[in-house]
Amino acid sequence: MSAVFTQEDVLIEELVDNIPGVRLIVHNDDVNTFEWVIQSLVDICKHTHEQAEQCAYIIHYKGKYAVQEGRRHQLSPMREQLVDRGINATIE
Repeated sequence: MSAVFTQEDVLIEELVDNIPGVRLIVHNDDVNTFEWVIQSLVDICKHTHEQAEQCAYIIHYKGKYAVQEGRRHQLSPMREQLVDRGINATIE
């Protein structure tokens, strides 16, 4: 069975995808090392090593941190790549 989308559904999805100010949040866990999170932020989010290191410490001490801000369609692939590496990430 295939889904049927109306023109209104498509327009709503485009509006949601283009809302500015959406944040990519990485959550702390007891599994991933600092080095792995730092390398992942450098590889996926294009942070400098220093930026990624600061993010990792904030994530560790605060429990979560917005590592990137932008539009949903830009952040969704980054979130998926982080999750594929075992890092808990959400978009808010």
